[in-house]
Amino acid sequence: MAEFECRLKQYRQLKGLSQEQLAAKVGVRRETIIRLEKAQYNPSLKLAIDISRAVDAPIEDIFIFE
Repeated sequence: MAEFECRLKQYRQLKGLSQEQLAAKVGVRRETIIRLEKAQYNPSLKLAIDISRAVDAPIEDIFIFE
């Protein structure tokens, strides 16, 4: 099975966003952001796009599947 790595925390912090602020921007609960940052949850394509726009970084730099 493919390995999943998530660099969301680094990009979120670079933008100066809290987990709560990012969650509000993309329309999810803070718990979803926590699970994403721990690589415990694979985002939908829509959520991945929304997050990449919110933190101004390419999807493939945030979410890595190997």
